[in-house]
Formats: sequence, C-alpha cells, structure tokens
Amino acid sequence: MKRVLIVGAGKGGSALLEILHNTEKMNIVGIADINPEAKGLKIAGDYGIPAGTSYDNWIDDNIDIIVEATGDDDVLAELLDKRSGKTVVIPGSVAYIIAELMDEKESLLERLKLEANNQELILNNIHDGMIVVNDQEVVQFVNKSAERIVGIDKEQFSGSDIKNVIADTRLPNVLRSRRKEVNQRLILENGKKVITTRIPIINAEEQVLGAFAVFKDITEVMNLAEEITDLKEIKTLLEAIIQSSDEAISVVDENGNGLMINPAYTRLTGLSESDIIGKPASADISEGESMHMKVLQTRRAVRRVHMKVGPGKKDVLVNVAPVIVDGKIKGSVGVLHDVSEIQSLTSELKRARQIIRNLEAKYTFDDIIGSSSEMQIALEQAKVGAKTPATVLLRGESGTGKELFAHAIHNESDRKHNKFIRVNCAAIAESILESELFGYEEGAFTGAKQGGKKGLFEGANKGSVFLDEIAELSLHMQAKLLRVLQEGEIVRVGGTSPVAIDVRVITATNINLEKAIMNKTFREDLYYRLNRLPIYIPALKERIGDLPEIIDYLIQKINQDYGRDVKSIDAHAIAYLKDYHWPGNVRELENIVGRAMIYIGMSEEVIKKEHIPELMPSADSSQRLKWGTEKNKTLQNAMEAYEKQYISEVLQAFNNNKTQTAKHLNISIRNLYYKLEKYKIEKNNMQKYS
Repeated sequence: MKRVLIVGAGKGGSALLEILHNTEKMNIVGIADINPEAKGLKIAGDYGIPAGTSYDNWIDDNIDIIVEATGDDDVLAELLDKRSGKTVVIPGSVAYIIAELMDEKESLLERLKLEANNQELILNNIHDGMIVVNDQEVVQFVNKSAERIVGIDKEQFSGSDIKNVIADTRLPNVLRSRRKEVNQRLILENGKKVITTRIPIINAEEQVLGAFAVFKDITEVMNLAEEITDLKEIKTLLEAIIQSSDEAISVVDENGNGLMINPAYTRLTGLSESDIIGKPASADISEGESMHMKVLQTRRAVRRVHMKVGPGKKDVLVNVAPVIVDGKIKGSVGVLHDVSEIQSLTSELKRARQIIRNLEAKYTFDDIIGSSSEMQIALEQAKVGAKTPATVLLRGESGTGKELFAHAIHNESDRKHNKFIRVNCAAIAESILESELFGYEEGAFTGAKQGGKKGLFEGANKGSVFLDEIAELSLHMQAKLLRVLQEGEIVRVGGTSPVAIDVRVITATNINLEKAIMNKTFREDLYYRLNRLPIYIPALKERIGDLPEIIDYLIQKINQDYGRDVKSIDAHAIAYLKDYHWPGNVRELENIVGRAMIYIGMSEEVIKKEHIPELMPSADSSQRLKWGTEKNKTLQNAMEAYEKQYISEVLQAFNNNKTQTAKHLNISIRNLYYKLEKYKIEKNNMQKYS
C-alpha cells in the first residue's frame, strides 16, 4: 500500500482526499494547508485522517507519493527539495486536472440519478466522453464528446463490440472484476491521450448490467505542459538524481559544452565544476578523443572506451549515450568507471571463484567421454549410485578418470548444492592427515589453534568427501574412517565428544584391496563398508575404440588452454596411437596429445604421426613375454616383472629424479620408495652405471 501526503486542502486537495480515501491501494498519512479553515482539513477530521497547517512532520523516507494541490510553484519546489530519493512528487496541475475530472464525473452521476429522463441530453452536453456497454460488451450509448475524442461516428459505435471499436479498452476487464478503475491513462489509436474512469453498473441484486467509461481528452493539456515545463525544474530534478549517484557522471549540451558533473566525477578525475561547466567536452581528457563529441556527431552510444582523464591521468572506461528529444539531439550523458577499481573487483571475483572451485565439483557425466560398452556400464552404475546415499568405491588403474567420476556423482546427487571436498590420502603426511580430516580441539598438540579447528568431514557436512588413494591410509586412520561410515560421527583429535555429521563418502584406489587385506595392510571390515557400490572404470587399452572420441575432446580442451586452432588428427596418427598399450591411460593420452599440439606448426590444423612423440610399442620383442621362456611364471610373477622393468625405465628417463618419476607414474613418493626397495631397482641401476 502506497503512503500518500496531500499538501493543499482546497478544492483540488479535497477532491483528491475523497478519491484516495476510497482507494484500497493508497494510505493517506496526512493532509496539510496553511489555512486552518480549509475544507479538506475538516473532511480529513471526519475520516480520522491526520491534518495540520504544516507538512514537515510527515516528510520522511516512508512517504511514497506527495500530491502538491496548492498550485504554488514555490511550494512545489520546496517539496522537491525536501523529499527523500524514492518519493514521487505530483505537481498541482495534474492534481487540478484530476480534481476537475472527478468533479465533473460526480456531477454527471448525480444528474443521471436525478434526471433519468434527460440523461441523453445531459450526457451529450458534457465535455467528457462517455461510453456505456452492456454485460455482453456491446456498446449501448456513446455521447458526442466521445465521438469527437475517439474520432468515430455514433453509427459505428452502436451495437458494436467495444473491442472492435477501441482495441485497448479495459471495459471487459471491469465487467469481469466488478471493480472500478479510476483515473487511468490511455492512448487511443488516433494518438489522443485521455484520462479515463471505468465503473461497473451493478443493480440492487448485485447483478452486473454493464459498465461505462468517462474520459477526458488531455492531449492538448499534456502537450502544452511538456512545452512550457520550466527547464530549471527539470535541471533541478536531473541534478538531484545525478548528484546522489556513486557513478562518475558528466553531461554536455548539444554543442559539446559541459552542463553538469557530480561529486563522484570530481573524486575520480580531480576536476571541479569550474573546470568543466561551460567548457568544451575535451577539457577533462588527458589521453584519447572526446566520446561526447563523437556521440553528438554520430547520434550513437559508445561503450567501454578506454581513456585517461584529469591531471592525474586516471585510467577509466567510458560509456556515453545521446540525449534525443523529438528527434533532435539535445546533448549527451557520460558515465566513467575507474579501471583500477574494476581490476580490483575482477581480482576479488577470481579469488572468490577459486575458493568456490575448491569447494564444488567441476565435472558432470557430460564431461566423461566414451561410448564403448565397458564405459557405458561404468557410467550407468555411477548414475544409479548418485541417486542413493551409499558409499561408492571407484576402482581402476591410475589415469582412468576416477576423480571425474567422483565429481560427476556428486553433481548428479541431491547434495550437488553443498560442498565437495577432495582429499588425496597419499599426498598428505600421516602426521597431519588425521587432524585435517577430523579436526582438533584446542590444546590437542603444540601449535593447535585457539578454539580448535573443524576437519574436512565437518566442513563437508551435507555434502560429499572424495578420498582418493584410500589404500594409502594407515590402519589407525582406517579405523577412524570406519566409525564415520558406521556411526555417522567423528571425534576430533584431542577430543572425547563425538560430532554428528551427514557426509556422502566417495573413495577411489588403483590398489588390489583384496590382496591388501591378505597382506594385513587394509582392514577387512572397512573393505566391506566401502565395497557396497563398487564401480570399475576400464583402462584405456580395454576401450581402445573410444580413442578417437577422447582425442577430439582433448584437442578442443587443449586448444582453449594453449590458444591453438587444431581441428583434428589424421588416420595414420590414430592407428599409431591405437597400437600403444597406454599404461598411463587417459592422463598419459592427454600428455601425448598436448605435446603433439606443441610441436605442430602454428598454421597446421591436423595432428599427424610425425608430431607425436615416440612411444614404447606394446608388442616389442624386447618387452613381449615369450611363452617358451616364461611358461613357468605365474601371472603375478609376470606382472611384477613388468612393473619392475617399467619403473626402472621411467626412473632412468628422469635421471633418477624420484619426485618426477612418482608424478609420472601417478603414485605417491612413499609408494615409489616401497617399490624401489621391493624390486631393488635403485641398487641395480647403480650397478649398471658403476
């Protein structure tokens, strides 16, 4: 409901008081007039509306509309000055027109009631137009003023559907709603502007018999008001808007001379009004051309033009738009944006996005490429699992895309709007992994934060936690994880009270967990908890038919990363890649495609075989297991022999750099040292070079 203050309790103010008092959408908070004997003040007293000789007590931020009904320009100017930014001030001329219209309408209704026999004579002699329709929306009566205003003869009106005569009429709406519409503005098809009141005709039995509209032609009044509006008042209104803006704004006239600037402009450029007002539009420019002059010449707006302004040569981006009135250009308005502020905001946005990326899943099932039956089975299992709260165990070789599956499962679940936290169990030192996962209480250890700290499980409450390389957890940590899965609660390091959590756990491993159980390095009870929904992700060599599809996807991705425009890969290169055994799976494939796109010429658009780095063939005679000499080896012996040979070759390729070797093999440093010790690889390499 709009809060309304009426200033002036004479004829116009009294009429408006009567009108607005009966309007449900308006709440009259007060009426003021310097004459204590004014008619409107007495009417207000009858209605219980506050009245007084001063309006100062009512002007505040809660007033929506002030109606100035005195007709005094000084009072109007004072109201415009005192009002709050959101308050609309209606000038006295409009109030007077409305009062006159309502006086005539009320007079007309009274005469209709008292002189029913003379109604047509009366209606035909009023200056307001009037149209009456029945409950079928058919015109029953139209007076001469309506004929004149609408520009249609009575013969065309009579018996016609009102919508066929006045397309935008709302009389049918009044018939349906049974509610009057007071003082509505309407533009007729002939261009005339009218203020109209529409009222339903309801008999004593509450039956709708029809509706009528009374309207006044205000075209000439409006045109005259627009033509004689004082330019100073418009400027005052415009200045009030501009001065309150935090945007740096400058306005010039049609000749390119400065008209006004606001305080934000002075703060940004260091230039005052005396430096700009009445001066050419180029007065504030240190580097660049005047966009005001360009807009005045072309009559077209410009956006985000970089220039330097003011004595300090401030970097800004400028938007300038023309001011066109009745087809004539009257000036232009420019808004300046501080480039340094934009850069600061952009930097903040990037930081915010980085934080968000750390807390949300980035990939969906649409990002997982592969149409082979093996991959489709894995995808179907993952999609089914995403709809349940069950713990998921992702199994597969290193580089097959287990983390992508974890992201996609979270994004497909009902937890997708909550946090997704990733933890590589092998990348965090055992000494701090427990406190990171489960948090700690104050004083739990030296250096513990005051008040303690939440762990990742608490931080992911209502969301998902992805535990990669789950087999790398110690038996102690496995026991604590088992409690999370069984009881839905954690105990912080140094604490005794359990904390309830609601977290969906997704795990992944490339280790043979069944063998780890046999070797007593993995708890059997935890295995059964994790293995509730196992999903095996096939290695690339098991779905080699997906290779072209994956390569196309990688080309587009790497194009964006490297700024290249590679279109495809030729058939010979595809055949060469298909002959490789891909021990590093999709991660290795991405590495190979990326290297090929680096080697390719800037003008070339197709990856060819010669662009691809040399690969170790999958069936080379030096690596193929020969049945004749190896027939006494078990499968496990053969796999260990190959693993030993491959690790040794990668270690040599990286000049015995263990960090790079572990990264290439996608295993932890701890795991690499274990395998080096197991296979005595480092000692063998030293003997080769001794």
